[in-house]
Amino acid sequence: MLILDLILIFLSTIMLAYLTRHYLFTLTALYYRNGQHHYIPHGMIYQPSVSVLIPARNEERVIGRILQRMTELTYLKDKLEVIVINDGSTDQTGNVAERFVKEHEHVRVIHRDVEIGGKGKAAALNEGLKIATGEIIFLFDADYYPQRDILEKLTAYFVNPEVGAVQGRVTVLNEPDAIVTRLATLERIGGYRVDQLARDDLRLIPLLGGTGGGVRRRLIEFLGGWNPNMLAEDTDLTFRIYLAGYKVRYVNEAECYEEAVEDWRSYWHQRCRWAKGHMQCFFKHWLKVLKSSNLTLREKIDGLFLLGTYFIPVLVLLSWTIGISMFFLGPPQWFGLFWAFIPIFVYSAVGNFAPSFEVGIGAYLDRRDKICWLIPLLLLTFIYNMLICTKALGDLCVSRLIGRKQHIWIRTPHKG
Repeated sequence: MLILDLILIFLSTIMLAYLTRHYLFTLTALYYRNGQHHYIPHGMIYQPSVSVLIPARNEERVIGRILQRMTELTYLKDKLEVIVINDGSTDQTGNVAERFVKEHEHVRVIHRDVEIGGKGKAAALNEGLKIATGEIIFLFDADYYPQRDILEKLTAYFVNPEVGAVQGRVTVLNEPDAIVTRLATLERIGGYRVDQLARDDLRLIPLLGGTGGGVRRRLIEFLGGWNPNMLAEDTDLTFRIYLAGYKVRYVNEAECYEEAVEDWRSYWHQRCRWAKGHMQCFFKHWLKVLKSSNLTLREKIDGLFLLGTYFIPVLVLLSWTIGISMFFLGPPQWFGLFWAFIPIFVYSAVGNFAPSFEVGIGAYLDRRDKICWLIPLLLLTFIYNMLICTKALGDLCVSRLIGRKQHIWIRTPHKG
């Protein structure tokens, strides 16, 4: 029983630490600069050449939409190139891209055959990087739809030589389509409108996403490109950037709209891939983060929190299992007091790694009052993520034991 007591106290301490972190982020987003970032107009005078990489595998339903938007971007066309990486598609993705190549000089396409392509998003991006000429490399997934002036908003922050990468805000485009897309909207609001903005304000570690952001070409080449062995190549790149002595900035005003998954099966596959990828990054980077001389103490602490995010649902499930077992086996004297705090831990854990109060404040800042009625349903997604993350951890452990590589490219279906 003593061992179980100590384990439960340890798990509770971790959850309390994450609870405190979420409170800090929420208050920062709510009160710091009144929750707003003001656009820094360096983009009016600082306009380096940029390359936009769009990896696409069997995306005939959506590739035309984003390429049309690429032709509508307000960035100087003589300093812009768009490179589509047709990664072993077996549908009309390549043909649709070729039509835009014929009509627009700044659009290019790389065709990778079926045998070479399909090895993962990182491999596709590295192929595009080989021919990219821009000083800044921007990434957009094929199902995304950015603002017309998004490049100006993002590029402005690269005027600071310490900035190695910049990330914009991701917003759900197909929110009304299903309950899953509505809950994904809440997750994105909490993750970007509060978490990302607060980490940027507090000079911690904003996360570079796999789309809707950019990185210096010289830096990504120095780092050896994107790591094809990592499922979460974006998280991996974020920490490699910080370990190299550079920073990532988050720009809340630079919005890019995504097509979220519409059913629970697709949600499972997508989030399982995210969970495995983040866990890979934890095992790869946690010790490097602690030892790095390029990170401040606050960045090291936040980095460990960020790396461990996808372990929290697993730890919550474990704490629930131990707590229930101890309750029936005969709780110690202090257990009754601890049991009273269980609802607080449950409340703080609701949502896909963003507590419900973060989502609520984010919706308030976005003036999305009506969507707050769905916040209680995030308990369903959190329980679902407990199963997803536990499965992901089990798969990752088995893969490491037997030396099997994770399958990289699991295409998320898009309807356009």
